[in-house]
Amino acid sequence: MMGEFWWPFAVILTGAAATYVWRALGIALSGRVGTDSRIFEWIACVAYALLAALIARMIIFPIGPLAETYLADRLGAAVGALAIYFLTRNNLLAGVSVGTAALVALTWSRTIF
Repeated sequence: MMGEFWWPFAVILTGAAATYVWRALGIALSGRVGTDSRIFEWIACVAYALLAALIARMIIFPIGPLAETYLADRLGAAVGALAIYFLTRNNLLAGVSVGTAALVALTWSRTIF
């Protein structure tokens, strides 16, 4: 009986320990890695690639309420957001706002027509 009670706590503590070990290692090594080093450039590239892959997955294979929208609407909103982002000299707020408004407008227009 007692073993069953402590099992979830043991799993949580093990997961937390594994997470904090890597965080502590990152803190210990952060002062030794130069921001202009090749390893730091590689880590930045991997991070950007992961972000791009997650965004592409959200657009092409969405889950939840976004899955109820058409792929053409999602792609159109993404293209519009990117266009405004670059036209406004990398203004993230403008790109996200236009992308959101475009997705809402395109989805809403399908219910009217």
